[in-house]
Amino acid sequence: MTVTDGRNKGDQRRERILAAAAQHIADRGYHAASMADIGDSAGVVGPAIYRHFENKAGLLTALFEQVIDSLLRRASSIVEQSDNEGEALTALVADHVGLVLDHRELAIVYYREFHNLGAQERSRLRRKQRLYLEEWVHVLSELRPELDEIGLRAVVHGAIGAIQSTLQYRESGMAPDRTAKLLKDLGHAVLGVDPA
Repeated sequence: MTVTDGRNKGDQRRERILAAAAQHIADRGYHAASMADIGDSAGVVGPAIYRHFENKAGLLTALFEQVIDSLLRRASSIVEQSDNEGEALTALVADHVGLVLDHRELAIVYYREFHNLGAQERSRLRRKQRLYLEEWVHVLSELRPELDEIGLRAVVHGAIGAIQSTLQYRESGMAPDRTAKLLKDLGHAVLGVDPA
């Protein structure tokens, strides 16, 4: 076995732990989810989970970092690669809908458990959240020039909140493609911009 093989197995184990943590915390809440249950679900025996995460707070922080870093990376790529602002905004909306629908447990944790982070972690993650929102605000400012900075931010927050509203209730039984279209339409309606 090479060092790379060991690192890959370690990375895979870490990803399994994060996935199990997202499921348990989404289902039970942060305080009711135990490290032992998370480890069992991830197939990690005993204290081995602590090789990857110092404690449950560290695990929660890692989940938040995973979400915001991924959102930021994709948003930057979308804005850079789009031919125009309308196309970029439509892709940003679709990407956020994808997070909510394709990674529901992770999105629930991100939406509901922010207050359980330590003050330093909250401050760092808020900075990253602002950078993510600025990608939306910059694009929207070109499409809605009548809005000032405060108005742009309010509209972007409203659109993201509308998209995330589906996290407030259990699965509706609606087909995933229909749910995705509804959330995309809702996001665009709040933004006041037709899909590209």
